[in-house]
Amino acid sequence: MASLPTQKPHAVCIPYPSQGHINPILQLAKYLHFRGFHITFVNTEFNQQRYLKSRGSANAIDGFQFETIPDGLPPSDSDSTQDVATLCASVRVNCLAPFIDLVTRLNDSPGVPNVSCIISDGAMSFTVKAAEQLNIPEVVFFTISACGYIGYAYYAELVERGLVPLKDESDLTNGYLDTPVDWIPGMEGIMRLKDFPSFMRTTDREATMLTVNIEHADLALRAKGLILNTFEDLEPRVLKTIRSTYPHEVFTIGPLHLLEHQMPESDSKSVGSSLWKEDASCLEWLNQWEPNSVIYVNFGSIAVMTAQQLTELAWGLSNSKHPFLWIIRPDVLSGDSAKVPKEFLEETKGRGMIASWCQQEKVLAHSSVGGFLTHSGWNSTLESISEGVPMICLPFFAEQQTNCRYVCTEWANGSEIDADVKKDEVERLVRELLDEEKGKEMRKKALDWKEKAQSAVKPGGSSYMNIERLINHVLSENSSEVAETKTSYVQIGRSVGAVAPPVSCYFG
Repeated sequence: MASLPTQKPHAVCIPYPSQGHINPILQLAKYLHFRGFHITFVNTEFNQQRYLKSRGSANAIDGFQFETIPDGLPPSDSDSTQDVATLCASVRVNCLAPFIDLVTRLNDSPGVPNVSCIISDGAMSFTVKAAEQLNIPEVVFFTISACGYIGYAYYAELVERGLVPLKDESDLTNGYLDTPVDWIPGMEGIMRLKDFPSFMRTTDREATMLTVNIEHADLALRAKGLILNTFEDLEPRVLKTIRSTYPHEVFTIGPLHLLEHQMPESDSKSVGSSLWKEDASCLEWLNQWEPNSVIYVNFGSIAVMTAQQLTELAWGLSNSKHPFLWIIRPDVLSGDSAKVPKEFLEETKGRGMIASWCQQEKVLAHSSVGGFLTHSGWNSTLESISEGVPMICLPFFAEQQTNCRYVCTEWANGSEIDADVKKDEVERLVRELLDEEKGKEMRKKALDWKEKAQSAVKPGGSSYMNIERLINHVLSENSSEVAETKTSYVQIGRSVGAVAPPVSCYFG
């Protein structure tokens, strides 16, 4: 048979359907598009509706298309993040057939290059099975820290050693979670049970979030490569451990949002990622303050707090006497709209701003921001590192606990606040960060990490070189060796089970 002509590589990119996972995978997709790839970005139908609502318009971009698959949950008009466990359970059993059908349809679409590779969120591990059935190479992208990835990768051994599940709920409060875990290479002297991603805090061996994360780690071993949004200097010991156990190449290509800055603005700004409407007035408000004087507060897109935590945070910020920018999502309180005390608003009038969402990268880059009170999600942590902003960490769930541990110990650019939030502790930590010598030391360390992060993505840097290897030796090498005929994909897709074609749209 004659060799097929070289065609434009076509990457299908699919994130786990939440804001923190969409951001980095979309950043990578835009960079690949800039480098000549045809991109199909796959959202769930629910998140696609939220995205279009936040954007307000849809513009066509040549070679960059968005498609959707159903998440298997009942239809909803809610403008909030879905329950994590419920969504994970549904994705696990309902998304394989629609995804195979989508890829099949793409390969039967005139004028669209055959799919040459799949880049999937590690939390969408069903795609590994799809890639194997369709004979398309896949790399998995875990949008978390390397230390967070290791935490999940060792869930199975925690179970095998009898450390998980917990014996009963008293283990949550009796000191059991302080048990040191000193047998993971590269993490000696750092990890306690409480520092592992929080889904292991269960008494049920079959708990959804425990079992799905063990499954994600197992299936990731079958992919052709592993992508992490970190950089070599930040997590060298952990990366050495990952590379000693992962059977294929590991690509550290972060911080991705800085790599995106290497692109022309017309490409980097062509597609946004926010599921909420951003309040641009935050940046104007910051202009009035002195350098390093404002505390920025944001707990990300998923974290839910109690009314008591919200109130204690409010009065702690007030008592610190420092100006603050506080992002409070409408759904940050479970079952109720987030409201701060009226007295707090009166007390802080003129030195505090509250908004529902913002352009976080630009906020952290603003000269007036001197500290970040954060949930320790990886995007927020990495963006803070990239701008040299020290942190006060209040982790809620998932690998936020792991990130917090590394910020406070290994990287020394932040401090931790107890989950049982008290206003006096909030006040003390804000003053310490912005006024005292310890805060100056953390800021100095943060600026050192900023320099290393920005060096990693410049030509010759570790992340720059890694993404070149990823593009040239993994993602592009099969672009002319995809399926021999589109019919073969149609047959495979239909054998799994026909579903209605997903909705597609193009926007910028």
